[in-house]
Amino acid sequence: MPETPARRVVLAGASGLIGSALLDSLRGDGVEVTSLVRHEPTAPHEVQWLQDATPLDPDVIAGADAVVCLNGASIGHFPWTPSYKSTLLWSRITPTRTLATAVRALGGDAPALVNASATGFYGSQPGAVLTEDSKRGTGLLADICVDWEHEARAAGDSARVAMLRTAPVVHEQGVLKPLLLLTKLGISGPIGRGTQVWPWISLDDEVRAIRHVIDSDLSGPVNLTGPTRATANDLGFALARRMNRPYLVRAPIWGVKLALGSDATEALLTSDADVRPTALEDSGFTFSHRTVEEAVASAVPAHDAA
Repeated sequence: MPETPARRVVLAGASGLIGSALLDSLRGDGVEVTSLVRHEPTAPHEVQWLQDATPLDPDVIAGADAVVCLNGASIGHFPWTPSYKSTLLWSRITPTRTLATAVRALGGDAPALVNASATGFYGSQPGAVLTEDSKRGTGLLADICVDWEHEARAAGDSARVAMLRTAPVVHEQGVLKPLLLLTKLGISGPIGRGTQVWPWISLDDEVRAIRHVIDSDLSGPVNLTGPTRATANDLGFALARRMNRPYLVRAPIWGVKLALGSDATEALLTSDADVRPTALEDSGFTFSHRTVEEAVASAVPAHDAA
């Protein structure tokens, strides 16, 4: 699929792990980026938004090639209390709804809306190979993703809308964060069976994939996942080998649920979802890190390795 490099992008959610890396990548290539921020603007390229119920002025995004929305409270904050479950939902719905409204107001001249979603859309579907055409799953994250994508689609038929069904990012501040300490202490091991399939992607490929979606004609759901299947044990073993530590101590599910809560455990750790990046690969995207072992090696600093 041919690409037309973006010249101007409006970015919401630039303070997070993925957003900050995307911002650096875009600006490093000379792309003009307007950042939507909640705080008082401190630079000419920043625009304040989401103050009370004030809508976003469509002029802020007019003339951009794409609007990228990566907002959302961290799913790595535990426990998921009833209050935090509401935060998980509305921290995604409100920014997406606001941007979709602004995009729709511009009609045929609107930029593309490239909006975050997650592989949590598919829930746990053991034994199934999941592509963008697969049915939704069940559970809290699946429910959130369905509502999230519905809000993005409200941008209207005049605009290109892409939903980034992103896998957990293999990075020290991503999926590896809770595993690093256990591995360093030599007390890591299988979570439950350990054979459940975990979708994953490296931070470098995540950023490159988002830029590919921005610059191409991809629309609809796009799975942002690594190209090869990996289990929880594959990731755990790769991290342990990288750090020259054992991988032996099995974590009982009851103990994990006691620590994190049932919803978080089932959504993040025991879920089994073999999600494939079909749309990305069919559009010509190539991965820098094709295996979870390569992703771990790129994420864990050399001084942590033996």
